[in-house]
Amino acid sequence: MIEIRWHGRGGQGAKTAATLLAAAALHEGKHSQGFPEYGPERMGAPIRGFTRIADEPILLHCNIANPQIVVVLDPTLIGVVDVTEGLPPDGTILVNTADSPQAMRERLRLKGGKVATIPASNIALAEIKRDIPNTPMMGALCKVCGVLKLETVTQDVVEKLGSRMRPEVIAGNLRAIQRAFEEVQVG
Repeated sequence: MIEIRWHGRGGQGAKTAATLLAAAALHEGKHSQGFPEYGPERMGAPIRGFTRIADEPILLHCNIANPQIVVVLDPTLIGVVDVTEGLPPDGTILVNTADSPQAMRERLRLKGGKVATIPASNIALAEIKRDIPNTPMMGALCKVCGVLKLETVTQDVVEKLGSRMRPEVIAGNLRAIQRAFEEVQVG
């Protein structure tokens, strides 16, 4: 089972990304869960989302304390929230930043594991015209961790969001996912 913890602020799409990724896993014949941590959910407040993906039924129904993967949608949370809490030495952290993976590794004081960075907010602003970095982070996650196929994620975004968003917004999200997949840096 793969467990992913998402860190973001209200309005950045951490909850949506956690649930979209879980829904996409179902299309690949996997079992999944995607859910937020409920608390003071207001625009800008720190929030966490969780995704589990497995080949077998998932019997756990709790938050994720020891994720193999951590996704940070808002780098200003680093130092405010312990985003590396419970991350094993061989875990992976993906951060929305223009900083290099090595600079982020030093900032987080990580010795092992995999550190990946992507300027997801910049990509979202360019492609979607709004600073909502969740879909670019999903594209980067597909590349860095191989959790799901990129095609599955993009199809699910169209399916799940297509009825709620204008076609040009969906197209922008698809471009953002693809760009992040291509531009993510790993160190």
